[in-house]
Amino acid sequence: MTTATASPPVTSTPAEGARLALLIGGLAAVGFGLAVLVWPTKTAVALTGVIGGYAIISGIAYVAMGVLSRSLGAGGRIGHVLLGLLYILAGVYAFSSLQQSAVFLALFLTAMVGMMWIMEGLASLFTLDESASKLLTVVFAVLSVVAGFFLLSSLVWGAVFLWWYLGISLVVLGALNVVRAITGRKR
Repeated sequence: MTTATASPPVTSTPAEGARLALLIGGLAAVGFGLAVLVWPTKTAVALTGVIGGYAIISGIAYVAMGVLSRSLGAGGRIGHVLLGLLYILAGVYAFSSLQQSAVFLALFLTAMVGMMWIMEGLASLFTLDESASKLLTVVFAVLSVVAGFFLLSSLVWGAVFLWWYLGISLVVLGALNVVRAITGRKR
């Protein structure tokens, strides 16, 4: 006669799940950040391909919703189909010239970030009366506007700066999350 020994059930606490998420997210961030720093052009082209694929899949979904939906009116159906076709067209164009699409995407995003930084700086000046620290608000506003104009004055250098900043940030923050996950408190 053998006796069965019961092993304690494997349980997962929310803290263990959070540590695992930190570890996986941190490793992914480090990997992508290193790819950005080591192969900046190839990574930008690959990211453009992912965005192009997303556009095609989204376009197909919009066309399907427009064609198959019973709850949408004629305008909604036509709008969904046209939007879907536009998404598909953008995705196909991105795939037909990935390198040029990556350059356009980088310059477009750099211009958008530059404009947002300028607007953020100006908006902070409009809240100066309500600010607890007027000096910090003015310093923030000036730096934000200057940084925005820097990006807009040279989109290519601005795009390079933002891409390197993204890569370095991903490596540093991802590594910190990995360390947090490994050294986190075990219960």
